[in-house]
Amino acid sequence: MIVRLAREDDLPGFLGLAGQVEHWFGPMVDDPGFSRAVVEHISGSKALVAVDREQAGQPPLLGSLLFGADAPTFRIHWLVVSERARGRGVGGALMADAMKRFVTGPGTIEVVTFGADHPGAVVSGARVFYERLGFSPAEATDAGPEGGSRQVYRLAVS
Repeated sequence: MIVRLAREDDLPGFLGLAGQVEHWFGPMVDDPGFSRAVVEHISGSKALVAVDREQAGQPPLLGSLLFGADAPTFRIHWLVVSERARGRGVGGALMADAMKRFVTGPGTIEVVTFGADHPGAVVSGARVFYERLGFSPAEATDAGPEGGSRQVYRLAVS
């Protein structure tokens, strides 16, 4: 597996991953705002992708991450691992690369994930994933576009 900065030609892969999680997050594939956010993160070198290996053709993405690097509060805007790659360390590899690449000093990393009562909380494994990385649950935040509960998770970094 290779983790690298995303390129413009990765946009279809981002949309493919979005299609796999729309049942948890609401419509994204046909949302111009989502595509615009991905392109902005790619243009700003704040988007990462994980691929099986570099090839002549465009390999399907194993996962992707959009990061906000505004010290001292860094934000994971989006992290998705493809259904076929879950449980293979893709999310951890994306997070490790993002922390090495984007975190520039003391502060906190925040991510908004499912609330404990959200159906995706268990199925996706997101809450357990972040807790294993050392994140702690914090305050509840606005519901997602599909109406499900959301919670902020934080990690102090030095």
